Amino acid sequence: MISIRCKDCNREIVGNQIKTVTCGCPNMATIRGDKISAVDLSHVVMLNSIQKEQKNVLSSQDIAWQEARRQRKIRRLDFEIR
Repeated sequence: MISIRCKDCNREIVGNQIKTVTCGCPNMATIRGDKISAVDLSHVVMLNSIQKEQKNVLSSQDIAWQEARRQRKIRRLDFEIR
C-alpha cells in the first residue's frame, strides 16, 4: 500500500486498490491503485511505496548469449552502383 502526506493540509493518505483516495485540499493529492497525482507534486511527500520484485526470465546462458550478440560488429556490404 502506498502512503503519502500532503504538505498543504498535513493529511496522510493511504492508498486503496479499488477506491480513489484524496486529501480534499486545493492541491488535491490523489492515490488510485499505484498511481499518485496532485496539482503540485512538490507539495507531496512519499511515506511508503510498493516495491515490485523483478524475476529473471532468462537463464545465465541466455543472458551470456545476448551479451555476446550485442557486442557483434555489423558487417557492411559494398554494392556497385551502375
